[in-house]
Amino acid sequence: MTSIDQIIEDFAFLDDWEDRYRYVIELGKALPDLPEDKRTAENKVNGCASQVWLVSHTQEGTDPLMTFEGDSDAHIVRGLVAIVLAAYSGKRASEIAATDVIEIFNRIGLVENLSTQRANGLRSMVKRIRNEAAHAAA
Repeated sequence: MTSIDQIIEDFAFLDDWEDRYRYVIELGKALPDLPEDKRTAENKVNGCASQVWLVSHTQEGTDPLMTFEGDSDAHIVRGLVAIVLAAYSGKRASEIAATDVIEIFNRIGLVENLSTQRANGLRSMVKRIRNEAAHAAA
């Protein structure tokens, strides 16, 4: 999986929205498929226009390491899922709870080019991950 730092760096080289859009789709294509048995109502992210599934894995202990799997039935959204997972997966719960990926999306100029529905779905996904991390860190 591409690191969030690499993604930010790559976006710095892409000048127009079409190139950025294509790159987001490429990131989505590189995301491993989520197995059918994990595409459950429980794993579905509410507030997304497209179908989005998110699975959290939390290690034991205080401030546990967390990893995530995700998928979507829409190409661009799948790319957004890939970026969110690159930012959060493999981090400690306290770090996840304290990090707002929406800031990264703003910095690379993605939010302004998303439809309202996609932006709201993105916020729903980030909120869910951060809430789970806050709960795990408590």
